[in-house]
Amino acid sequence: MARISARRGLAVAAFVVASLALASLAARGPETGDGGAGQTAAHASPAVGSTPGKDGASAGPPPSPDGRRSVRVGPNQKIRGDLSDPQKKDIAMRLVSSAENSTLDWTAQYGYIEDIHDGRGYTGGIVGFCSGTGDMRAVIERYTAAVPGNRLAAYLPALKRLNGSAAHTGLDPNFTADWKAAAADPAFRAAQDAERDRRYFNPALSQAKQDGLRVLGQFVYYDAIVMHGANGLAKLRRAAAAAAPPPARGGDEAAYLGAFLDARVALMEDERAHDDESRVQDAQRVFLAARNFDLDPPLRWRVYGDSYEIGV
Repeated sequence: MARISARRGLAVAAFVVASLALASLAARGPETGDGGAGQTAAHASPAVGSTPGKDGASAGPPPSPDGRRSVRVGPNQKIRGDLSDPQKKDIAMRLVSSAENSTLDWTAQYGYIEDIHDGRGYTGGIVGFCSGTGDMRAVIERYTAAVPGNRLAAYLPALKRLNGSAAHTGLDPNFTADWKAAAADPAFRAAQDAERDRRYFNPALSQAKQDGLRVLGQFVYYDAIVMHGANGLAKLRRAAAAAAPPPARGGDEAAYLGAFLDARVALMEDERAHDDESRVQDAQRVFLAARNFDLDPPLRWRVYGDSYEIGV
């Protein structure tokens, strides 16, 4: 805002200029979904939006001023293409993070680690890599290739032995502290990003495209593979196709995705640690019911009883 001059003439001129600028903005309306900041969500910190009320309408500011519950995306509100678009991928990561970490700030989860007692040992990082399933070891191997002698490299023999086990043998007592400390290293964060894409994101996107699915379906596959792994996703695709053909085989996209989500719920009910179905019932089914096949914001959903929003 310009400084106000002590002289009347300059004050009047400043008032006129400001008034004209405000009138011009009002006439144009908002041009970006991020309040004019010009950032895309993939490179912006979470921004405060609004929290949906019980009827889905805005109910004022979110309960958390740091944007953990509500964010806005960048200027391109309707992006065509696929989930690999940086803005759409960021939305996908926020959706997964709401279920995995109870926050939309997925970029703060590189150092997350705990045993959630699901039979897979320690769960850590941006998509829940596990010490008992091999993907956590793959992250550390990738990190060690980039940074030999890092503080996590010493745990690789133990992680190899623990594949298929829920035990912590050879990891305690310092592994969790070392994982959290490593999260400050950009190379470790890059290793998590790369392993997420290689093991989960890229296969889910490829298979969703093979089935003729748009962005929503691509996300549905990604969320499923993160929780159930590649074999789980294959099982879900077979079950869904048996009930309704995918679009690539001439089927209706909504009907196929509905069948896929039915199969997903049944699978989750069989897994003790994943029997809360809200990430499907109160999120993905909500987007499907709205026929939001491009996963365009605004998006409002609930997970584990908490409300979230990605606004425009």
